[in-house]
Amino acid sequence: MRFFSDNAAPACPEVIAALGRANVQDAAYDGDQWSAQLDARFSDLFETDVAVLWVPTGTAANCLALTALCLPYGGVVCHREAHIQADEAGAPEFFTHGAKLLLAEGPGAKLTPQAIRAVIDPIKSGVHWVQPHAISITNATEYGLVYTPAEVAAIGDLARTRGLRLHMDGARFANAVAHLDCAPAELTWRAGVTALSFGFIKNGGMGAEALVFFDPDLAAATRIRRKRAGHLQSKGRFLAAQLLAMLDGDLWLRNARAANAGAALLAQAAGNRLVHPVQSNGVFLRVTADEAARLRAQGFDFYDWGPGEARLMVSWDQDEAAIRPLADAIAGL
Repeated sequence: MRFFSDNAAPACPEVIAALGRANVQDAAYDGDQWSAQLDARFSDLFETDVAVLWVPTGTAANCLALTALCLPYGGVVCHREAHIQADEAGAPEFFTHGAKLLLAEGPGAKLTPQAIRAVIDPIKSGVHWVQPHAISITNATEYGLVYTPAEVAAIGDLARTRGLRLHMDGARFANAVAHLDCAPAELTWRAGVTALSFGFIKNGGMGAEALVFFDPDLAAATRIRRKRAGHLQSKGRFLAAQLLAMLDGDLWLRNARAANAGAALLAQAAGNRLVHPVQSNGVFLRVTADEAARLRAQGFDFYDWGPGEARLMVSWDQDEAAIRPLADAIAGL
């Protein structure tokens, strides 16, 4: 009956089994046999040479990525409702030693080239004004909307012409790929993405995210920053083992497809209550306070998303039998 957050979902059995196999003596930090496989395995997935660092949280992945793309006196263009702005307690500014987030607008928390230009074009050149160094987009967005490869490429073209680097917060990247049924490469480096925070924890991982650099040269300094920030775990093999287990047999994609399918079932029941199209595993719907109370009285938990709105998050492990009671309850409001 839980639809509050996919962060609360259990780790999938394949990940737990992988942790058991990694529970042997090996080299410390990231010198183990599992960590040594990450670059090659992710390079195969993305069809290009990449450098990959495991990190324990999405916040660390996002912020370490931004430190590689933006100097302390620079700025990062992001949506006003982006996770790095609204939900990370100032961590991007902390990690980058002061880089400024330059906030843009757009429906559904999506950026467009026009919205980005509206932020950066008025900035004067010179030492008195923070100059943009990077752009950060979230795929899927905080409202569950998905950037298509063409939309990412349009932003990537703008970044390239302005000398900026492009970061993708992919906490739910798997859900975006599952929705689009496209190659991961089409949504990232081929569209101009420099660094990707590839989320696994929401999708069945236990405590590991992948920071993927499509410019492998950026990884060396980031390894030092990861240590300096306190995120270099001594038994890193347990993080690497999770990531490899999720790649095996495309488990990451299978889990995301299951979560998306559950959200689609809720969307069908919600009808004209939907605030946004359902393109990933999040459902945003209009409910009155009384209707929300009626749903909670039946045992369903979810997030109040502003006045008159609720957010329902479907997890990888919730099948139709787990979702149908909520769908019926919504239809019956």
